[in-house]
Amino acid sequence: MITVEVAYALPDHQQLIALELPQGATVDDALIKSGLLESAGAGLDLRFGIFGQRCERDRPLAHGDRVEIYRRLHFDPMESRRRRAAKAMRAK
Repeated sequence: MITVEVAYALPDHQQLIALELPQGATVDDALIKSGLLESAGAGLDLRFGIFGQRCERDRPLAHGDRVEIYRRLHFDPMESRRRRAAKAMRAK
């Protein structure tokens, strides 16, 4: 057996579920067993990763992995940074 975590972060809180899975389990197995896929909205365009590295749902897991469910961003981070920088320049 291996122990993994599945994480799903919302703006106001994070859900983190620890699971024990058999050797050879995949990201998809962890997502299904955690139940977080339903919370995240299974029909949405979600992405997945392990410790910040994008991966596919068929990727095998190792002991200690943290599977992360990524939501679609509402704002482009680079565009937000440009707006803050422009606002700071106007304030000077």
